[in-house]
Amino acid sequence: MSHPTTALSINLNKVALVRNTRHLGIPSVTVAAAACLEAGAQGITVHPRPDERHMRAQDVHELSGLLRRDWPAAEFNIEGNPFHNLMPFVRELRPQQATFVPDSEDQFTSDHGWTFPQDAERLQPLVAECRALGVRVSLFMDPVPGMMAAARATGADRVELYTEGYAAARGTARADAVLRQYAEAARAAQAAGLQVNAGHDLNRENLSDFLHAVPGVCEVSIGHAFIADALEMGYSAATRDYLRCIEAAR
Repeated sequence: MSHPTTALSINLNKVALVRNTRHLGIPSVTVAAAACLEAGAQGITVHPRPDERHMRAQDVHELSGLLRRDWPAAEFNIEGNPFHNLMPFVRELRPQQATFVPDSEDQFTSDHGWTFPQDAERLQPLVAECRALGVRVSLFMDPVPGMMAAARATGADRVELYTEGYAAARGTARADAVLRQYAEAARAAQAAGLQVNAGHDLNRENLSDFLHAVPGVCEVSIGHAFIADALEMGYSAATRDYLRCIEAAR
């Protein structure tokens, strides 16, 4: 039986990062989003950090407006720490998905997931608020099967498996064991009533194998590798090739 189709969400933070090195307004995050969606991507992801090192508040609003106006079927996924600057965006813009990530304000990049039971009590009211607004909640999680039931108990709809461990192990003696751990975590999440997303360091070389081995991934969010590929291939060609990788896993 074929796997269900996995949605591709493009993280455009690195487009904004390049733009922010000058004051010319290029490259444009809205132009990038339109090109990716036109080529078949199903969603756009942004992770606006408090210091606005890449995505700025204006970018988030403009992308939200673009998707609502021109791409109403596409998903807008806003990532961030709900105890920092994420919730004002969620309350005002009501994206289809909010991904809660436990990063610090000055963190270089996301590098770990939520921990349960330690984080449960403080997450629950914010998860409930998002769901009352009609916003799906995904929790950024390490591939630890034993934490998935507790993640579901917060009221979250999904988990996003943090996949740097998979990417780093690829080609080593640990690769098969690490991939099995991700598959077990996904099955544990689904058994608890959660849907599964994945993201971080996924690329054209490792994406198909991951999706083939890990059951029922609803969505992958890909940023750094995608933008690196797009610099050489263009947004449209890069999008189509990531969609090819997804299809190859079916």
